[in-house]
Amino acid sequence: MRYSLTTKSLLALLGLGTMLPAATQAYALDEVSYGTNWLAQAEHGGFYQAVADGTYEKHGLKVTIVQGGPNAANSALLIAGKIEFYMGGSMGELNAQAEGIPLMDVASIFQKDPQVLMAHPDQGVEKFTDLSKLGTIFMGKDGYLTYFEWMKKNFEGFKDEQYKPYTFNPAPFISDVKSAQQGYLTSEPYEISKQTGWTPKIFLLADEGFSPYSTTIAVKSDLVEKNPDLVQRFVDASIEGWYNYLYGDNKAANALIKTDNPEMTDGQIEYSIAKMKEYGIVDSGDTLEKGIGCMTDAHYKKFFDSMVGIGLFKADLDYTKAFTTKFVCKGVGLALKK
Repeated sequence: MRYSLTTKSLLALLGLGTMLPAATQAYALDEVSYGTNWLAQAEHGGFYQAVADGTYEKHGLKVTIVQGGPNAANSALLIAGKIEFYMGGSMGELNAQAEGIPLMDVASIFQKDPQVLMAHPDQGVEKFTDLSKLGTIFMGKDGYLTYFEWMKKNFEGFKDEQYKPYTFNPAPFISDVKSAQQGYLTSEPYEISKQTGWTPKIFLLADEGFSPYSTTIAVKSDLVEKNPDLVQRFVDASIEGWYNYLYGDNKAANALIKTDNPEMTDGQIEYSIAKMKEYGIVDSGDTLEKGIGCMTDAHYKKFFDSMVGIGLFKADLDYTKAFTTKFVCKGVGLALKK
């Protein structure tokens, strides 16, 4: 910053000359990046909100959102130290610990994972366990190895013969009224309704007990040790961004989302926000009193134990290294809820 001689002289006369370095330093922003796990969408809205409305800058940060997608490798960029923050989840960070990779969650924006199973209406599927009566459930391989194993262990009637690979094409599900299909609460049901004119039955796995944290803020463990202030500021600003996105004016954030992902529509964004609110994806449970982003040891342990129960992790894995609660559950942003 340059000052005229007159300005400098005036500051000196006022005895403020020694404040210049501190003032200049106060406006220096720490530049960091947050890598998402997919193309820009409303499910990333709070982060875009904090960029759009200056919340990150208020916390001394200049944040670049690195968009995910089919060809992105943002988790690898985090491991390599090319980005500071990543959109992770309980499963990812537990897997990292099992493989000896020092990653951890420092906040969880989604209290409920939005993974759903969908069925046709008017086919006698009224409750979750009715899905066991269907001949086919279209799932991705990850779902088959995780939540379907959990379903088989915890509910009667589900069997391997029901599994058919989901290729991200809903046509086989749409044509088979005796089938179910995996989906994301905020995405596939909307698209299927648009294509068919009927609304699928939706069963949120989180409401049935499958409870990983998702859309987390994940970091390399050494960042927590070396620069906890940076982590705290990013977490706090992101939380405020999510309150403003869900309960305030989100037009500027949505414009940024559509800039990064031109295929995103206003209709899809509106639907996604409505479903996140209806099902308490972001704001429910512990967050109601302790603030968005809250994580607890009890919640993390419950999910870890359920995955031990289906053989995904060994019981002696130190699950506590996959997360820390030191940055959350402090009520940050609660006053912004309208």
